[in-house]
Amino acid sequence: MSGFADRVERVSISGIRKVFEAAGAEAINLGLGQPDFPTPDHARQAAVDAIQRGEADAYTTNKGRRSLREAISDKHARDNDLAVDPEEVIVTAGGSEALHLAFEAHLNPGDEVVIPDPGFVSYAALAHLAGATPVPVGLRDDLTLDPAAVEAAITDDTAMFVVNSPANPTGAVQSVDDVRAFAELADEHDVVCVSDEVYEHILYEGEHRSPAEFAGTDNVVVVNACSKAYSMTGWRLGWVAASERRVERMLRVHQYVQACASAPSQYAAEAALTGPQDGVAEMVSAFAERRGVILDGLRDLGLDVPTPSGAFYVMPAVPDGWVEAVIERGVVVVPGEAFGERGAGSARLSYATSLDDIEAALEIMGEATAAVDG
Repeated sequence: MSGFADRVERVSISGIRKVFEAAGAEAINLGLGQPDFPTPDHARQAAVDAIQRGEADAYTTNKGRRSLREAISDKHARDNDLAVDPEEVIVTAGGSEALHLAFEAHLNPGDEVVIPDPGFVSYAALAHLAGATPVPVGLRDDLTLDPAAVEAAITDDTAMFVVNSPANPTGAVQSVDDVRAFAELADEHDVVCVSDEVYEHILYEGEHRSPAEFAGTDNVVVVNACSKAYSMTGWRLGWVAASERRVERMLRVHQYVQACASAPSQYAAEAALTGPQDGVAEMVSAFAERRGVILDGLRDLGLDVPTPSGAFYVMPAVPDGWVEAVIERGVVVVPGEAFGERGAGSARLSYATSLDDIEAALEIMGEATAAVDG
């Protein structure tokens, strides 16, 4: 009798997508993590020019175009003070594929992966798909991940742990001391640290640092993408950076599941990385203003919400029935349990939308809060 693989049966459709696809066409969407800004004109034009020249019709090399990997290398030197050789980069179909490559290349059935809880929905699912077991670790009160809690969760079966800063769904930013400690854990316990740095440029307080900066071994694998910083979610262009031996193993997976990232997207990404960066700062400034509005509005409703230092999410604690009451009234939010068991009793709201929509949503959330409390 035909059946399905156990590893697939252990995962379900993302709770984010379930909420989004169930929403009405007129709903105010605070659910998806997608900037509402256009992709920079120079990035779009680079793809158009490559298409018109006939240079984007064929496969690129598996790792991605050399000039794009050089641009990624330059980006790491410029932004992270990291020396990343272009040969130590694989261009991927978004950060999602980069995470998939890291998990598939490093995990065996029976291995354990320590992940933040609440944390990005893909981490647990990708662990299951690789035949491994996710080990969720709760967060501090400020929603950051405690290196001591990660270390306490490491066993003889642990092969990997995941760090995400700035974080989805919490917006939390790890301190420099935390990031250094994560690198030391990877070194001392000889486990892989996957550092998801997709939101690195969307920062309001603190600073972004990569565990790769502090690592004494090659046990840190960095995942990044153009999706958030350059509002290129639909272009599906990311990358993974690691030592040559780790890249070689991840390339084996990439060759058979993807072959190469979209050629037009590679031209756009190169232009985004090498061109003017003013648009990133302008977008972050707008997000900062929206953050203030949504935080004030939620607190005026009596909700407890930590101040996020990065990304474009807030994660308030909410009463029973609040998420359902808000969605019923036409505002899409994501229940916290979609991001792990410890997310229960909270909701994730994205403020990557207009101030008008945020203010209208807050009014509706006020009605929902009164209905639930009443």
